[in-house]
Amino acid sequence: MKGRTQNIWVLILLLLAGVVLGGFLAQLLGDNPALSWLAYGKSFGLSSPLVLDLGVLTLHFGFTIRFTIAGILGIVLAFLIYRKI
Repeated sequence: MKGRTQNIWVLILLLLAGVVLGGFLAQLLGDNPALSWLAYGKSFGLSSPLVLDLGVLTLHFGFTIRFTIAGILGIVLAFLIYRKI
């Protein structure tokens, strides 16, 4: 059971690394006309944060996810690397 738990954590870390690297590449290469398609994507989430004002304490809640082609390719690449391990 311990080996399976470690494998799940390795998969999660690889997928997160794929998303981060894909997002970085999308932002870096988005200005290049030949590779601008990598930055094509859609954002989901709250456009403006929710504010909960309790008088003494004010909480701001916000969450946005941006999916890009490069991010999806990063996820696929991370999964393929995981399968090879």
